[in-house]
Amino acid sequence: MEPILSVAEQVTALDASGRALAAAAAEAGFDATVPTCPGWQVRDLLRHTAMVHRWAAGFVTEGHTSYRPEGGETQLDGAELLAYFREGHAALVDALGKAPADLECWTFLPAPSPLAFWARRQAHETEVHRADAESALPGGPRPVAAGLAVDGVDELLRAFHGRSYSRVRSETPRVLRVRATDTGDVWTVRLSPDAAPDTVRDDDGPADCTLSGPASQLYLLLWNRLPADAVDVSGDASLAALWREHSAITWS
Repeated sequence: MEPILSVAEQVTALDASGRALAAAAAEAGFDATVPTCPGWQVRDLLRHTAMVHRWAAGFVTEGHTSYRPEGGETQLDGAELLAYFREGHAALVDALGKAPADLECWTFLPAPSPLAFWARRQAHETEVHRADAESALPGGPRPVAAGLAVDGVDELLRAFHGRSYSRVRSETPRVLRVRATDTGDVWTVRLSPDAAPDTVRDDDGPADCTLSGPASQLYLLLWNRLPADAVDVSGDASLAALWREHSAITWS
């Protein structure tokens, strides 16, 4: 599955989103609640993302070809936690920037190469959590760059929810369409009771429900970081509700 952005563009996005996440965390403060992650404070967000960055960097730098569990979250807090996050983020950016194109290591989503997989996955892992950190600020999260947003919607719909693990199922066959009004990108998601969603990048045939809006809004909505009214919903709104209820991607 070919990403929309290049590896270099993904690494650049990862660098920028990690820096922005750290800046937002420092501004909000470690005790601040994270509205988009119920039950979390900013320190929890930093600990989680720092753990994921180090876990991912291990596959890239050590070339593990089978799954390795993460090493657990740090219990650091305050300025030490922020420095720990920044250190791990910088190390991941450096590892991906220096990795060879023929890198061999474990992955868990379809991609043209392990390097393309990890660059894409960590760019969006960090961008979503950048939005989480900024949700703790009065102004809320800034928009996602359009190209990055399109790439992230594509990863979520075609890669994550193309797996048998997806819980987005419909008792009867239904069609959900996702339309980015600013970029022209369209995805058609076919739902059924017994299989994962089948998503293609086209605008073929009628749809039961269509979600339309700027790519940034769609990205944050589909990752359940914005309320349902953040985009235009036409047709059967129960399909939009079905997505919100069953699409969450959780760490396990």
